[in-house]
Amino acid sequence: MSTWPARAAGCATGTPVDWPGAELMGTAVLRALACLTVALAPVEGYLLQVHPQLAKVPSALLVLAWIAVRARQRRAPEAHPVHAVLALLTLVLLASSAVHAGGPFALAYLPRWLPFLVVTVVLVDVAAREVPIRALLAATVAGASAAGAGALHSLVADGATRASGPLQDPNDLAYFLVGALPLLVALLPDRESPDRGRRRALLAVAGVVLVAGAAATFSRGGALALACAVAWLVARRALPLRAVAVGAVALAGLAGVVALLAGPVLDKAVREKEHIAGTNVDTRELRWQAAARMLARQPVLGVGPGGFRDGYPAASHNAEVDEQTPVAHNMYLEVGAELGVPGLALFLGLIATTAVISQRWARAGPDPRPAVAVQASLIAVVVASAFLSQQYYLPLWALVAVAAAADLRLRRTIAGARAARDQ
Repeated sequence: MSTWPARAAGCATGTPVDWPGAELMGTAVLRALACLTVALAPVEGYLLQVHPQLAKVPSALLVLAWIAVRARQRRAPEAHPVHAVLALLTLVLLASSAVHAGGPFALAYLPRWLPFLVVTVVLVDVAAREVPIRALLAATVAGASAAGAGALHSLVADGATRASGPLQDPNDLAYFLVGALPLLVALLPDRESPDRGRRRALLAVAGVVLVAGAAATFSRGGALALACAVAWLVARRALPLRAVAVGAVALAGLAGVVALLAGPVLDKAVREKEHIAGTNVDTRELRWQAAARMLARQPVLGVGPGGFRDGYPAASHNAEVDEQTPVAHNMYLEVGAELGVPGLALFLGLIATTAVISQRWARAGPDPRPAVAVQASLIAVVVASAFLSQQYYLPLWALVAVAAAADLRLRRTIAGARAARDQ
């Protein structure tokens, strides 16, 4: 009773008020919404089937909760070099949108870009303070595993020849699944963990679902991305060769069982993929050349967000009569064509910054496995994006946020250790 006047006075003067449990509640809400945001990203197709805007709800709630919590705390995000790159990229994006505002796609694609930039800032801040890094990685794996299960369901129940599950394009699905696979290494339990056996079993099941789902997409880019990620894990000694060999044997055995039980269906899928693959090679080459022409013609601010789709017929000399507004199927060329050289340089700089800080995390952190796993996931994302336009999906942005947050946590730990020594 005696504390009520003080709280009322605090509200009147605008000073922060320590309501009972408010800090714990804010932390719990931020943790739940951050994990939900990354977990639901791979299954957004299912959410869109329920309502066209439902996929945006988790991230919107996360941003609103973050603003409310930080306003109550009177605390600004801790500065990090990633923020500077994101801020400059936002300026280029806004400038390009303003210059090309008359285009049919510019104002539609600007709202697609901005949420990822904002959510990245929010994820960096909450993962550096309230949300454990492993929790975000576990949520990423859980969401991708659900998408992988959906992919397998589309094969068995829907009779699809290529798994798509929650996403329309099997290649996009492979991007999510392959990007999540290396993160299993970060979640491996310690030898002293009391439930080590159960956790390893859960991770093994998740790994089987992710690999089987990715294989069922027949995505060549996904396969190449996975091979590069596994090679990195082996080179960094985060994944034993024996585990790779066991996984390869298990996958070969699974493929043999599938061929035995569903040989005609598998043969049909392979033939369809071979036909599609031949067409994809030709069309992607046309689109890459068109994107390069756009970048060369307008190197300063590009053709504007979404401008590749609008300008493709002219830039390709109407090469695809049946596809007038495609994507470039190359994240880097599409970003360069639409945002110009400055936008592409900042976008690549964001990836390079993530690689650098993740290496510092691996070298100075107490356990290098999470950092190496994030590096391998980043490699998978970067390689797969050479064949896909993936700037509008969360995996890349979430990896940037996780690496930056881990770097901020590491800086605070080092600063605290130095302060303790100086006392």
